[in-house]
Amino acid sequence: EIQAIQQRMADRFDASLRAQFDAGALGFGSDGMLVVRDAAAVPLRERSALNQAVADDNRDRKAVYREIAVANGHPEWEQQIRETFAKQWIASAKAGWWYQTSAGDWKQK
Repeated sequence: EIQAIQQRMADRFDASLRAQFDAGALGFGSDGMLVVRDAAAVPLRERSALNQAVADDNRDRKAVYREIAVANGHPEWEQQIRETFAKQWIASAKAGWWYQTSAGDWKQK
């Protein structure tokens, strides 16, 4: 189940999300979720599709965090798993991509 979700996320990232990170429209939230940081960076006709892709990806992210916690026999670990993944997403971000600090500030890598 986790692998299928992660494959969906990778496919979605390659198909549409990576370009929006490159454009500065998206950022990694401090909570491990994707955030539309600058909707103005996205042409109006593409915003609805972007919002849907972000919602789909965030739903999958929540599922991965939950599944990992449950698979480890500790559903109460979901928050810590989410925080760990958030740090990993930021660490693997390309130069120029945006991320949110734990204080809520946006920084460019």
